[in-house]
Amino acid sequence: MEELKHECGVAMIRLLKPLAFYEQKYGTTRYGLDKLYLMMEKQHNRGQEGAGIACVNLEAQAGTEYMFRERAEGKNAITEVFKRIDQGQLTVDNGSDGSSVDDNSQYTILHCQMYMGHLRYSTTSRHGLQYVHPFLRRNNWRARNLCLCGNFNMTNMREVFEMLTRQGQSPRVYSDAYIMLELMGHRLDREVERLYGEAKLRQLKDQAVTQYIDDHLSMENVLKSAMPLFDGGYVMCGLTGSGEMFAIRDPWGIRPAFCYQDDEVVVVASERPVIQTCFNLAAEQVHELQPGQSFIVHRNGQSDKQQILAPQTLSSCSFERIYFSRGSDRDIYQERKRLGEMLTPAIVKAIGGDIEHTVFSYIPNTAEVAFCGMTDGLRRQNHHVRTEKVIWKDVKLRTFITEGAERNDLTAHVYDISYGSLTPYEDTLVVIDDSIVRGTTLRESIFKMLDRLHPKKIVMVSSAPQIRYPDYYGIDMSRLEELCAFRAAIALIEERGMESLVADVYRECKCQSGRETAGDTPVRRIYAPFTMAEINAKIVEMLRPKGMETPIELVFQSIDGLHEACPNHPGDWYFTGNYPTAGGVRLVNQAFVGFVERLREGAGKG
Repeated sequence: MEELKHECGVAMIRLLKPLAFYEQKYGTTRYGLDKLYLMMEKQHNRGQEGAGIACVNLEAQAGTEYMFRERAEGKNAITEVFKRIDQGQLTVDNGSDGSSVDDNSQYTILHCQMYMGHLRYSTTSRHGLQYVHPFLRRNNWRARNLCLCGNFNMTNMREVFEMLTRQGQSPRVYSDAYIMLELMGHRLDREVERLYGEAKLRQLKDQAVTQYIDDHLSMENVLKSAMPLFDGGYVMCGLTGSGEMFAIRDPWGIRPAFCYQDDEVVVVASERPVIQTCFNLAAEQVHELQPGQSFIVHRNGQSDKQQILAPQTLSSCSFERIYFSRGSDRDIYQERKRLGEMLTPAIVKAIGGDIEHTVFSYIPNTAEVAFCGMTDGLRRQNHHVRTEKVIWKDVKLRTFITEGAERNDLTAHVYDISYGSLTPYEDTLVVIDDSIVRGTTLRESIFKMLDRLHPKKIVMVSSAPQIRYPDYYGIDMSRLEELCAFRAAIALIEERGMESLVADVYRECKCQSGRETAGDTPVRRIYAPFTMAEINAKIVEMLRPKGMETPIELVFQSIDGLHEACPNHPGDWYFTGNYPTAGGVRLVNQAFVGFVERLREGAGKG
């Protein structure tokens, strides 16, 4: 409902047959490119700011381009990228060596064997085409050309940057993607140099040396030397100019990745149903990449999975399941229904058991499956449930075109209500949403509209627990004070004269700097003095629009309910502060320090 954004989505395809095979069987040599387009569009929900593709032609002759990249910004970036390809209007792609695409590039890009696509939404406030994936590192040796994209946020980039500068390197841009490209490119160079030495010992010369390097390049070596340096949640994907394709998942399994292979194609994507739909597969045919595992497709088309990093405590992101991943996935659909069903005892309590005079509804569109689970659970208890589509979302409104008060006014009208859907002053209204993060839309829009129906009471239900902590692994929740649960806890601390607690936590966060360990953040102490009900009541007080008289009660999912509904995705740091990596703990500590210092600065100015 509150339009949180996920960092990225990835898609990769490697064709295993000659292009003539796809033309004969499917009627087109564009088979790989067309499938890439479908996979990217099916994951459009994961990226809103930009899109890019890269591809490699393994049969290109010397003197012609063999590695291509095309990128665009904006909500229609996917369409723009593929439109340029179709019309032959490719961007001149200047690499680090000053090269550009050749005149025959439009023809050649349609005849590649390796394709990689990316969808981006920034969680780092860095915008512009230069930050749109894929990132490309050029060289005259095919094996040294590297193109990277990923679904990731790294939490230790400062330390990696300092390590690179100590070694004498000078990264051109301070961003995790560029630094990863340069670091992995440096390791790729060392692998090529190793193979060059082997070729010379074998007394190979000229093109035979190049052929030896291309045939024996080990991305496993490159990944094993580069990836242990990073802390964070990631799925990193890449292509080399010599024909290696790879994907690797973080050792905590925070970010998801799925793959499929038959005798025609190898496919990787961020979501399972995307692969199922685009290739007409059953769920069992698509496999999840395991934590710390790489999936490497070699130049000759052979593939293997390698354990690059030792698996750590499984921390697969539960918020992926609640909010971001496609609800059409077989398991996610059932999990979201179960999340709704788990809430039924608390809902019945909130309405005083009066099912007869209660109308049940949901916030469109992502809460619909949890709503089905909630109503199914009530019916299994032999309740007659009255359901209505009380709230409608007007997708035609585009609030990004205005600013300030005008934008707030448009935001208030993104949703509309079904008038006459309940009996005024008699019916209680229960509305379920997938999550309540900042509370802005509730305050500016939802509560105001629902009040016009004059329900006896509004019970606002969240299929997720209270979101108390920011994310640092790829979801746009980076400031503590943006979270309504945190603001409520701080308000309670101030009301009760407990400001010394804030000062104590501030000192602990400062003292812990450089010594953080996973799951060990002092920020948890901010919530410790208060019950869930106390924080709920304060959130209601803060989000209630001025002049609204209808009673409001909040019902959140419990942590136990979350884990029972999503047993294979225990990553719950948004709700518990149990960050799976030391980098996450360090960043939440820094966020709290920044919050307190901004408060003090504001008080000083006042």
